[in-house]
Amino acid sequence: MFEVALPWIFTLLPLPWLIYRFAPAIKKSPQHGLYVPFANDFRMASHQDSDINSKHSMLLWFAAIAWCLLILSAARPQWLGDSIDIPRSGRDIMLAVDLSGSMQIKDFTLQGKHVDRLTATKQIAGDFIQRRKGDRIGLILFGSQAYLQAPLSFDRTTVNTFLQESFIGLAGKKTAIGDAIGLAVKRLKDKKDVSKLVLILLTDGVNTAGVLSPEEGVALAKKIGLHIYTIGIGSSSMEVESFFGTQTVNPSADLDEAMLRSIAKETGGQYFRAHDTAELKKIYALIDKFEPTVRDTETFRPIESLFIYPLGLASLLALFVLLWRQRG
Repeated sequence: MFEVALPWIFTLLPLPWLIYRFAPAIKKSPQHGLYVPFANDFRMASHQDSDINSKHSMLLWFAAIAWCLLILSAARPQWLGDSIDIPRSGRDIMLAVDLSGSMQIKDFTLQGKHVDRLTATKQIAGDFIQRRKGDRIGLILFGSQAYLQAPLSFDRTTVNTFLQESFIGLAGKKTAIGDAIGLAVKRLKDKKDVSKLVLILLTDGVNTAGVLSPEEGVALAKKIGLHIYTIGIGSSSMEVESFFGTQTVNPSADLDEAMLRSIAKETGGQYFRAHDTAELKKIYALIDKFEPTVRDTETFRPIESLFIYPLGLASLLALFVLLWRQRG
């Protein structure tokens, strides 16, 4: 439906006429009569005056139309679209993703191809982000240091884009799990509904860097009621080629599962172990069930501003009047 945001602007429509009617007239110097002895000259002057008056009248009409269009533009005409229901704010979920050097180990399979741990995480976590309609999602990337890559936002697409653009070593080669928890606490501590604060921490190693220890991070998380879901990622066995032939190794030997279990238990969350892509998908599906989104909705109507159209037409008319007057 069409409407104007500032209808009172239309009260300015008669402004040019009011100025013409009531403003003091410009004083002109006295003119003296000029004697012209030939009648034909009178008739020619009369014809020219008629053309001038006709031109003046036409220009006046164009100027009046341009003024009306200018007033219409100033009144902010707009088109209101159909009502759209959107989910209302649910949980505040912060994702903390490990970018340490060990995340480059290719012990995951995605669409039939061997990929590194970070590539698999991007795919599965990206799908999780897009499903969380109504929640605010944030992203922390950590390695030797922890960085807030995306603050809490309803813009899931942008948060997912930041995740997809991350790369191994961006935050350093080591693993600062305690600092990642501390940074999440810092960004979530001022939220009112503590029952909706969630941190999903994904790592494949042990805490080897940072200012805070995991235990100190957990203590801070408990103070604000932050629930932490920890995910240990990495296969338990992997075939590698060596000088002595093919050998089976455990690429997740450095994963500190005891620490991750303790973090989850102390904060009321849960620990998950992802040996492959399928398990990682199931883990995010389970978290979806444990932390369901809020289904209440809010309604809004998209607004398309239309002021540019009368403004553009008024500008063209004004330019036309100016050029015509200059031709004179």
